[in-house]
Amino acid sequence: MRFPSVKPLADSFISTARRFPFELLFALAGTVAGILYINNVSGEQFNESIYTRIMMTTNLGLLLSLSATLFAESKGNKRWALRSIVALLGGCLLFVFNRQLHIIDGLRFFLLSLAFHLLVAFAAYTAKGQVQGFWQFNKSLFLRFLTSGLYSGVLYVGLAAAIGASNFLFNLNIHDKTYGTLFALIAGVFTTLFFLAGVPANTAELERDDTYPKGLKVFTQYVLIPLASVYVIILLAYEVKILIQWNLPKGLVSNLILGYAVFGILSILLVYPLRNQEGNKWIKTYSRSFYFLLVPLIVLLFLAIASRILPYGITPMRYFLIALALWLVFITVYFLLSRKQNIKIIPISLSILALLSVYGPQSAFSVSGYSQRHILVKIFKKYGAFKDGKLTSLNKIKISKKDGNDAVDRLHYFIDNNDLAALQPYIQRDIKKVTDSLQIAKNIIPPGNRYQRYFEYQIQRAQTNWLSGQLGLLKFENNNNGDDVSITYNFTVKNQDLLVVKGYDYLLSFSRLSLIADADSVYHLKPDNIRVVQTANANHVYTLYLNYDRVSFDVKNIADSLFAKTNQYKKYLYMFQDPSARLYELPDSLLTFSAQTAHFKVVFKIKALRLTNTDGYDTAIDDIEGWYLITVLK
Repeated sequence: MRFPSVKPLADSFISTARRFPFELLFALAGTVAGILYINNVSGEQFNESIYTRIMMTTNLGLLLSLSATLFAESKGNKRWALRSIVALLGGCLLFVFNRQLHIIDGLRFFLLSLAFHLLVAFAAYTAKGQVQGFWQFNKSLFLRFLTSGLYSGVLYVGLAAAIGASNFLFNLNIHDKTYGTLFALIAGVFTTLFFLAGVPANTAELERDDTYPKGLKVFTQYVLIPLASVYVIILLAYEVKILIQWNLPKGLVSNLILGYAVFGILSILLVYPLRNQEGNKWIKTYSRSFYFLLVPLIVLLFLAIASRILPYGITPMRYFLIALALWLVFITVYFLLSRKQNIKIIPISLSILALLSVYGPQSAFSVSGYSQRHILVKIFKKYGAFKDGKLTSLNKIKISKKDGNDAVDRLHYFIDNNDLAALQPYIQRDIKKVTDSLQIAKNIIPPGNRYQRYFEYQIQRAQTNWLSGQLGLLKFENNNNGDDVSITYNFTVKNQDLLVVKGYDYLLSFSRLSLIADADSVYHLKPDNIRVVQTANANHVYTLYLNYDRVSFDVKNIADSLFAKTNQYKKYLYMFQDPSARLYELPDSLLTFSAQTAHFKVVFKIKALRLTNTDGYDTAIDDIEGWYLITVLK
């Protein structure tokens, strides 16, 4: 039996590294960032953010570099200057994303990644014609991608199983993060290297390749096309129903139409090389009928979009829906009228559309911001609270609950998308100065503090509540009901992760959730032959039975007492900017209570207690957790 030689593998690696040096550097940098993210022992949010940004950047940089390499090779030279500049630009994308990542950064990354993936698809085929080579090239990439995923999956499962078996058999105490590190190495290095090794080198030669996988034709003809046909029958029947009943279409219909378009276009692309072969004339017939049937569905799609946009305005997701609808119009018109039927137009136009959606006045975020501002201003104009181009307070104006909630929703949009500055032209005060003042307290929290994420959320809430207060919308801010105002109180003990147990015989933890899941928790303490039963009732009385002894702690009374003294506890107030939430770090003594029986002494120590107080209602206990510390009296 001959073992495979290492030399061909080494030669393949060297050849791939010479052909794709920048791509492999990006893959290596992304892998290192991924490993550091997984093994971020300190748990600092800043570190997590920078690692994530690096991974996002390296992904985009790899795709850009690969596009530049393919383009240069298609022109018959390596063009190192072009590839170096593109790689540098790819690295600079790190500064496109905010230091603290927001939802908008995730959307921008997705759009850029989509655009650059599509760029890879046609970068080697920018000249006229070459449609056959373009199809064969992307077929090769797709099959190589699937093979890479399969090999990587098998390799990971095998190595992870080997590590797990070794850990079990030899007690190696291997940390769980080792599996994450292994995944990052295989996904980032092996998968990328294996994929790049299979990227066709001679793209011009593929123009003469007329091979076609028979299984692909069977899959398209007997799976994709019938599936698309089912979609179109359902959608056309629904369109007839709309015409009969004369009702606006439901929002979900837009997803079904896009699904039909995706299946239909994909099926046409998959069988494209066979369209002129004898016995396959049905492909041209199917293609033309597909686009004809798409016309009434596009009309239905625009009606569905209008039913959402007219009352609620444009958001990034609705913008993408509009953009895809317009793109479908363009593609349908092109393939119905054009004789060339150049399928390269599909990835090229989609890539341009994705790029246009990222930045600029026409981007998803700019258009959505304009739309949401327009709705907000319209509400204020309706109640005469828009003067000299500025929004004025609605405090003394009776406003409907619907309009109040709609106005608050608009404010949430700008806060959630980190775009509060977009409202500055309509606000009297300097929003940036106020926002900076709300974040001053952030500097006192060291990186990695357990409240870091909570603080970021509270800052966001503080900004929203400040702006709601300025505009007289605060009563609609809490629970969006326009009536009662609710405030959450969080009482925690300092140094809650370190508990002194010296002097006690037993420690028993408790929490509201665990007692709800198991009404009676029973334990047997064998050294002292003690049967322990832990219970809590609907009135928040926590009871501990120790053999025949019983101790109870009335958490409702404790909560009421803490709430009554909140003014006295201002010096322990940790968070104070958000009028709808409070966080107190109390001394241990204020959250410790004790009781004693003939045989036991029990200390009831609260770790964290969360209450909600709503105007006109009793204080509600949302959650509690802590410990029973038990001493056996001799």
